[in-house]
Amino acid sequence: MSYQLVWFKRDLRSQDHLALSEASRQGPVRCIYIVEPQLWQQPDVALQHFEFIKESLEDLNVVLGQYGGCIEVHYGEVIEVFSKIIQEAPFLQLHSHQETGNRFTYLRDQKVAIWCKQHQITWHEYQQFGVIRGLKNRNQWDLAWEKLMSSPIQTIGQMHFWKTSSKIPLSMPAPKKLLHNPPQRLRGGRRLAIATLNSFLNARSIGYRGGISSPLLAPDACSRISPYLAFGCISMREVIQQTRLVLAQLPPQAVRHRAGLTAFISRLHWHCHFIQKLESEPEIEWMNMHRVYDGLRENNFNEELFEDLKNARTGWPMVDACVTMLGQTGWLNFRMRAMLVSVAAYPLWLHWRPVGEWLATQFLDYEPGIHWSQLQMQSGTTGINTTRVYNPIKQAQDHDPKGYFVRKWLPTMRKVPDSWLLEPWLMTQEVQMNSGLQLGVDLPVPKVDLKSALKESKDRLHARRKKPAVKAGKAEIVNKHASRKILERNTKKESKKVNANQLGFEF
Repeated sequence: MSYQLVWFKRDLRSQDHLALSEASRQGPVRCIYIVEPQLWQQPDVALQHFEFIKESLEDLNVVLGQYGGCIEVHYGEVIEVFSKIIQEAPFLQLHSHQETGNRFTYLRDQKVAIWCKQHQITWHEYQQFGVIRGLKNRNQWDLAWEKLMSSPIQTIGQMHFWKTSSKIPLSMPAPKKLLHNPPQRLRGGRRLAIATLNSFLNARSIGYRGGISSPLLAPDACSRISPYLAFGCISMREVIQQTRLVLAQLPPQAVRHRAGLTAFISRLHWHCHFIQKLESEPEIEWMNMHRVYDGLRENNFNEELFEDLKNARTGWPMVDACVTMLGQTGWLNFRMRAMLVSVAAYPLWLHWRPVGEWLATQFLDYEPGIHWSQLQMQSGTTGINTTRVYNPIKQAQDHDPKGYFVRKWLPTMRKVPDSWLLEPWLMTQEVQMNSGLQLGVDLPVPKVDLKSALKESKDRLHARRKKPAVKAGKAEIVNKHASRKILERNTKKESKKVNANQLGFEF
């Protein structure tokens, strides 16, 4: 007797899992997850991602066990695993969600398609987010997104599992040489995803509008469901519909709560918008979106400055505190992420690709489509977005004027007097002695002058932007990637400030 093979990837749930529900309607199902050795050798993965997946699979296995099934974990490259499975127990149909992943998964899925055709296997791929495969332009994208998000959630009905001769144990030793597992990161699994979402929708979202930019308030004010969406512990449709349900039940006087949830839905829309960019143009993971920017930073990469950034030794307290928090928690709010990329791209003049690989390993919620689109946007290589440069001193002044955040993550800064908090490298010898600090020993000193470096970098970028080739290639990029809502606003001649905010790093 044949069965339906369900291949789990970044969709580690059973509820609203279209591949699972459709497969179960056609006969007995067999659920597998594949630990791919080559995937875990890629430069954008880390131990924290592996452990989060492991925790999510353990949670999923418990749910499937309630239906008499399990999730099998196989080790090996996908084609090898499929070939072995079909030899032992033939199947005619493969079910999975579409994946907009990194370059490795893109090429791997192409190989899977060829293998399925060779073996006369029908491969059903189902839409995961509001991302459309084969999209030519964005004209009807918003309508399609809304249609998907408003459609009924797929629930588990009666499921019959194909009985394997011996269940493969759910043990997942981490691949060798995987590094970085922050001690304070969120743990994986659907149960935690639901609990996190509920706590946000019912209470924490009240502070969403005013708190998401502050590195101190954001850990509580933000939804914190991003890693659960990235690895599919909960579906985007579930989040959208649950948010709208809570929003509809709010009393008229709950103004702040309503504003927070409304803004949250808008961000969820932009989540899919950015993933669509990578789906439509996979090359933006490794190539400049606008090719006129080729060579802008690639040939001037300063490894010493990059190491200072990675090791929280830039000398700019807000930057170093953010890097430290990220290393300990696997998370950082969007404005501070924007600042990190901006600092790397402008005063440090680092090419976005190596910086992006490093940050991908640091972010627990690494979502390739959002990640690479934003890296390019903030680095000024898209050719269609406003140049956005974040001054780390001003960010500290705006969001941490009393130094609570900086002193929390950089213990040495607790000795720095308030008057020197923003620019400690300017402390006099006398102040250093009185504070028990020594610049260059206890506190790093910036290796570049911020003011002159920012000016020089912006001059370089703007000189490149003035080239006729920039305008020549802009129309094609806009047609493929730009939001139609923004284009409509532009035609109505709305203010430049509104356009910049809509196209910015933090959506």
